[in-house]
Amino acid sequence: MLWTLNAARRGAPLMTDAAPEPAMPAPAAPAEPPAIPADLRAAFDAYERAIVANDLDALDDFFAPGPETLRGDTAGLLVGHDAISGFRALRGGVPPREIAEIHYRPLGPDSALLMSVSQFVGGGRGLQTQVWQRIDGRWLITAAHVTPRTPALDRTIWRSVGDPFLQGAWEGPLAGLTVAVKDLFAVAGFRIGAGNPSYLEEARPEKATAPAVADLLRAGASLRGIARTDEFAYSIAGDNVHYGTPPNGAVVGALPGGSSSGPASAVALGHADIGLATDTAGSIRVPASYQGLWGLRTTHDLVPRQGMLPLAQSFDTIGWLTRDGETLQRVADWCLSYDGSSSTENVYGASGDDLPWRFVVPEEVLDCVEPATREAFSRLLAALAASDDPPSFRAVHTGDLDATFSAFRTVQGAEAWRNDGDWLRAHPGAVGPAVAERFRVASQITADDEAAARAELEPIAALLAEVVDGAVMVFPTVPGPAPLRTADVDAVRAATLRMTAPAAAAGLPAVSIPLLRVGGAPIGVCLVSRAGTDIALVRLARRFAALAGGVR
Repeated sequence: MLWTLNAARRGAPLMTDAAPEPAMPAPAAPAEPPAIPADLRAAFDAYERAIVANDLDALDDFFAPGPETLRGDTAGLLVGHDAISGFRALRGGVPPREIAEIHYRPLGPDSALLMSVSQFVGGGRGLQTQVWQRIDGRWLITAAHVTPRTPALDRTIWRSVGDPFLQGAWEGPLAGLTVAVKDLFAVAGFRIGAGNPSYLEEARPEKATAPAVADLLRAGASLRGIARTDEFAYSIAGDNVHYGTPPNGAVVGALPGGSSSGPASAVALGHADIGLATDTAGSIRVPASYQGLWGLRTTHDLVPRQGMLPLAQSFDTIGWLTRDGETLQRVADWCLSYDGSSSTENVYGASGDDLPWRFVVPEEVLDCVEPATREAFSRLLAALAASDDPPSFRAVHTGDLDATFSAFRTVQGAEAWRNDGDWLRAHPGAVGPAVAERFRVASQITADDEAAARAELEPIAALLAEVVDGAVMVFPTVPGPAPLRTADVDAVRAATLRMTAPAAAAGLPAVSIPLLRVGGAPIGVCLVSRAGTDIALVRLARRFAALAGGVR
């Protein structure tokens, strides 16, 4: 037998004692695929015409009614006819295309699977998979999945992007990580756009890179690109009338949160590891909560703002968004340490020590929270208190949030108008309606109004500093899950800013941790500590999150 194997390897015939195998019959010709029923093909063609025409009423009519209808794409899954209809109303039409292929497989006497390939006039191909069902004599779609053509880039997220856009140091504690930079920071050779095409067109290329950007590059992180922002960072929703609304990486069809919407969406979708962002009234914390991210607003004036376009200097703060606490800790350890950052001072003695394992819950802030969120938050605190490493919790009062927000908004508006008023007067109609209205209100703030508001903020800031002296504040970051893009957000915006403004008014560090879920959507838990304890706050947040994960 050894001879026969060796002979076979040399190319000789293989000799065995086995009987020869019978000849195999020739394979049968493949069966023809079944033909698409004429009425189903007519329904498909009519649906395709409605898609190209963006006929919303017809499209709604082609999807089966009820809460079980499904539609998915690369952004995620929509469940229920109403959710699908709301998404479609904001999506706009599809680019011109033709159906290049269509394949039919019957699933039953009144149900079928259709898979079709789209050929776009502008180049590229897409794929549609649909389950059709005959309901009351009509073919309707009960489930669909769309694979769009591969985009060069998502322009709602990115202004400019590369792989990398700008290479960082080849070695360092952040080597291998990528950064999405909010379009407020200077990058040498590029312009600041501030979320507005008219502003971008007139801007001059920057001569130097902002220290907050340079610190990340020096640590080995590379820039993935310049990411979108709400116009002049004067919003909390994350939408932009000029470039569109970046997708929410956690909730399909929901607002991403602003004004750091671009960096937040880039991180949530895995396009970048770090979002370099700003927080004036919650612009890091809100998108972090809406998209299930970690987000740190640093102590006011801790990170220098040179090379950053301001909104309101009394409250503007730089910080970061990440998908996990370990990455946020790496960034904070580097950028906020004397050895790591070339742009910050050694004021971190307090951050070298652990913060106390004691927490205070602000009653007034909880009054702004939606019932389901408050219930989820209460369950979390109860579970933590009953754990093997129980923190202490007690309720505190933080004062009138309406008064805090009113004074904050007055000072913010006065500074925003000083920064951007001349440009806005010279460019009437250049900004979207919502932002234009905020600037209009800001333009009417008098010097006396501003002085009175600043005087009101002084005791408020002192009270909050006293509250976090010896304990850490804890509360839900925002009132509830991210609103859908079709929702009226005025009431949500007002409640959100009442929750986020106090830490900004007092200049305190705050971190949002993705710990709560309501209706399948993420909601952050916010920790606020005394000024200058940023590194220790991130360390405490990771301990808090680890314990929360262990008690679920």
